[in-house]
Order: sequence, then structure tokens, then C-alpha cells
Amino acid sequence: MNESDERYCTAEDAIYDAFFLLLNEKPVEKISVSDVIKKAGIVRSTFYNHYENVPALMAAAEDKTINDIFRMMESFHPKNDHDMCHSYFLAICNYTKKNPFLSNLLHSGGGDGFFEKAITMFHNYVTEVSETSLAEGRTNSSASYYIAGAIGSTIGVLHKWIAEDCSSPAEEMADILSHIFLSGIMPYLGASAKP
Repeated sequence: MNESDERYCTAEDAIYDAFFLLLNEKPVEKISVSDVIKKAGIVRSTFYNHYENVPALMAAAEDKTINDIFRMMESFHPKNDHDMCHSYFLAICNYTKKNPFLSNLLHSGGGDGFFEKAITMFHNYVTEVSETSLAEGRTNSSASYYIAGAIGSTIGVLHKWIAEDCSSPAEEMADILSHIFLSGIMPYLGASAKP
């Protein structure tokens, strides 16, 4: 990476960090470009070299968050293994707790566009992964409902946890999510679950 690329990445990281910090201070619709550049310690032209406006920054933060979660999902190969599930869901919980953008969306219930993109991506990925392991007699059509239920329950648990200021340990949330996955979708996929 040359020096120009490194500076570009450093500025982008500063913009994201500032945006995430601002999300802890005020609603996204109240965040201005001036707020971001002041918090990031950059000049206005640097911001505009990266983003057209705050909604463009918001869209980029959505895409970055979805890509981060997708990278975690790609490493998860569902098996009837509590430790593997626990490790995966613990990573998701820790990521959610450390990502103020995602935490803010889960807590506020806003971000319809983000959740629509994320759920579509999750659903397509899980459907593709599970197609080869459906239990005998199950159809892809009915599988899509089980997958939607698994995604919805995960988002629901994370929403409740964030709304309660993450007062329960991430380990406990990972256990709950593992149990839901192992006793909810795994039996459907053809393995006998042992939560």
C-alpha cells in the first residue's frame, strides 16, 4: 500500500470512528457533516473525498457492517456442535456490542433499509449453505421459513440485549442463541440437536 492509499484508509477509519462515536451522542438524523469532521479531526474536503453527505456515510456504514457480519457467517459451518455455535454467536454478540452503528439500529428499531439488506443477504447465504443438508422430506420453500425464524430470533435477542444496555454477559447471550439454533433449526436440517 502506498502512502496515498494509507492516508485514504486512515481518513476513512477516522470518519467511521467519528460517526460511530456521534451515534452514541445523538440520533443519526441530527448528525451533520460538520459534526463528523470536527470529531474526526479532518477538513471538510477530506470528508467529501470519501462521501457525498451523511446519508452516503450512513449507507457505507450499513454496507461495512453487513460485510463484517457476512465474513463472520462465512466462517460458520453449522454442525451439531454447541462449542462451535457458542463461539460464532459470541463473536456476533461482541461485534454488536462494539459497533455503535449496529447497536443504535437494534436499539432504536430504525434502519429498515439496513435490516432489509441484511436479512436478504443472511437468508440467501443460509439457504445456500443448508440446501445440501435438509432433512428428508423437507422442501426449500419450508426451509426458508425456518431460516427466517432463526434470523428473526437472533435479531430479537440482540435487540433485547442492547435495549437492556448489554447488562447480561455476552457469553450468556451466546448460550441462548446457540440453544435456539441447535434446538430450532438444526433438527430441521437433519441432525439431532443437543443444546
